Amino acid sequence: MKRVLITGTNSGIGLQLARDYHRDGWQLVACGRNREKLEQALEGIDCELCVFDMLQPEPMQQAVSELSPLDLVILNAGNCEYIDDASQFDAELFARVVNANLIGTANCLAAMIPQIKQGGRVAVVSSSVTFLPLTRAEAYGASKAGLDYLTRTLGIDLAPHHIEVSLIRPGFVDTPLTRKNDFPMPGRVSPEQASAAIRKGLAKGKSEINFPFGFIMVLRLLSWLPHRLWAALARRTARSDK
Repeated sequence: MKRVLITGTNSGIGLQLARDYHRDGWQLVACGRNREKLEQALEGIDCELCVFDMLQPEPMQQAVSELSPLDLVILNAGNCEYIDDASQFDAELFARVVNANLIGTANCLAAMIPQIKQGGRVAVVSSSVTFLPLTRAEAYGASKAGLDYLTRTLGIDLAPHHIEVSLIRPGFVDTPLTRKNDFPMPGRVSPEQASAAIRKGLAKGKSEINFPFGFIMVLRLLSWLPHRLWAALARRTARSDK
């Protein structure tokens, strides 16, 4: 029986992935910072819990080292905060988001790559925000752009070790995190749709999984605009949303 480890399984995409992989017969290792929240979210699901804080590498290393070998690791946990006034740049917020999304993922990789079987796969959940610079997303976008580069480079360097790598870039997904957003979210999909797209892409061995298709195509087209033109459009859109 194949084994999958998923971080951030107490809600949103991670929780739906946990439910779906369990339903499909995988042995599930569900990860999060709070055991009580994990147990509540995963009630009725037979799985192994692995509780750690991604920003505390030594306790995490100890917890992960006790796991049996893994076929698939999905690094999904992350956070989002926006810089509302760039003229009063919030360096503490920036560091907080980068630490949660990028440094936390790096700590997970250090602990989990040795636990992945030959022929296994590690998948990193980034974001479609990396297609374009978006207003207020200095911290979130920078952290996810870092994940893009990290994941693509890992795909090259882990190949000789017979470990495959996938980069996952969702659009807007209806989760507790995105429900805090105070702006329109075109193309928003459900956690069930997100999980289906991710699982389908991973089953096919894709190195990049971007969804939903229509929204991603619009972002790709906009990314071809000259930067000056896109910046003017982004500023005007931001003003109209207020």
